Amino acid sequence: MLLAFCAIVTACDQPAAVAPVPDYVTLPVPANFPEPLAQPAHNKATAQGILLGKTLFFDPTLSANGEVSCATCHQPDKAFSDGQSLSEAGVSGKPLRRHAPALINLAWMDGLFWDGGARNLESLSFAPLRHPDEMGQDIAGLVARMQQHPTYPAMFKAAFGTDSVTAAALGRALAQFQRTLISANSRYDRYVRQEPNGALSDHELQGLYLFRQHCSSCHATDLFTDNRYHNNGLDASFPGSDEDLYFGYGRISRKPEDIGKYKTPTLRNIALTAPYMHDGRFKTLPDVLDHYSHGVKWSETLAPALQQHQKPGIPLTETEKEKLIAFLHTLTDAGFIRAHTPAP
Repeated sequence: MLLAFCAIVTACDQPAAVAPVPDYVTLPVPANFPEPLAQPAHNKATAQGILLGKTLFFDPTLSANGEVSCATCHQPDKAFSDGQSLSEAGVSGKPLRRHAPALINLAWMDGLFWDGGARNLESLSFAPLRHPDEMGQDIAGLVARMQQHPTYPAMFKAAFGTDSVTAAALGRALAQFQRTLISANSRYDRYVRQEPNGALSDHELQGLYLFRQHCSSCHATDLFTDNRYHNNGLDASFPGSDEDLYFGYGRISRKPEDIGKYKTPTLRNIALTAPYMHDGRFKTLPDVLDHYSHGVKWSETLAPALQQHQKPGIPLTETEKEKLIAFLHTLTDAGFIRAHTPAP
């Protein structure tokens, strides 16, 4: 009996395995923003999860050739875009079929990718990870290799309390980091919040007036997107032989009335994220405004906002275009760029 009691006492003296306690993080909501989408109950932001997601985001070993990271096509100094029309930086070297979108204020984005092909941030990363022209990765093989990594298993345990690396946890960590990419400190933001260093010139204020008159129906609220899909007159026809390239949201909804519609991108940091449109066809902001002024092509699904004049589009004078561009430059958030650009 004494031996048994001593054994119990000795066992009690041993430190029990204690699951790591996550440090939950409350993401800031800028005063001029609506409330973000609710975080999934199974993936509340923690300091450990965000750190893991950030580490994964910048790690090229997640790709099949060990040379392509998420940041290859989503570069912080370009507001998490890449400056290319159709990137050839993936593992195959072939041009992609979509322009890499800027990653900004994703915590507020309902529907992801240009055609809405991803429903939430937790699933977003698996498409580029698997795509043969992007990161070309076999997810099961990647998870197995990460399990043998010198630091990742401990980071996953700290973030999620699991002794093993899993694909689901990989997606959740990347989602947590991407929810932190909040841009809300441009000169425009300081202007609307009446904060110091928020003055806009007369030229910029006139551009803001024009923007609200002509552009804000789609680039709505201070998120500068309505989170919806529109046909903005880039093409007059949408060949069914290549619906992945032309159908846009119609590929996802399977409704004819959605063919040719693409997600309204945010205009935040727009001066840093050229080229523009889902296929990167316009190199500059003047090119974009020239399109809306006299290049819009009619089709049955053309956005109603572009059918309110004698011809499709938005008639703009050269002076009005200059004022609009001046305003758009006030949406640049230099602090957002500095905060996320790795030190040299």
